[in-house]
Amino acid sequence: MELIIASGNKGKIKEFKDIFTPFGYTVVSQKEKGVDLDVEETGATFEENAVLKAKTIYEKTHCAVVSDDSGLEVAALNNEPGIYSARYKGLETEQERRQAILAALAGQQDRRARFVTCLCFIDPQGQTHLFRGEWQGTIAFEAEGSNGFGYDPIFIAENSGGKTTASLPISFKETHSHRAKAVAKLMKFLKTQ
Repeated sequence: MELIIASGNKGKIKEFKDIFTPFGYTVVSQKEKGVDLDVEETGATFEENAVLKAKTIYEKTHCAVVSDDSGLEVAALNNEPGIYSARYKGLETEQERRQAILAALAGQQDRRARFVTCLCFIDPQGQTHLFRGEWQGTIAFEAEGSNGFGYDPIFIAENSGGKTTASLPISFKETHSHRAKAVAKLMKFLKTQ
């Protein structure tokens, strides 16, 4: 089955290809299917944004689609950046967004955080299915590591031995992350179909 990833984020697309290809799926990005657009994320939750993205791509292709909306929630920052993780404070680069988080937490003892993802799978018949995953952890005191993308250099997962996600092999994230947890739920669902 062909599966379209409703994203332009190269890091996410690579993760999804790594996850789904071994199960026999032909994974393509929306751009590879000729859909070159950015869906405006106007939802108030990860779930609403994931559905918006998937439905937009499904309406153009009528193929199975997976989209996700994910982000970092930092407890001491009232769960910011949350759904605004990719455009936190209007900052342009991932490094600027990471630095903004570190600066906001300067002197803060409570560094609890979690990554959240919501996957939306629209099957070939147009039915919508949602799967949520969460990955608990803390925010490091400084960025470290070059694996991964986004907030990985400042996120220390609960099961990472005190290292940032970006300091560990990509395979660690692909096995333990919020996205991996949501994908596992999706794969379990697909096996029942």
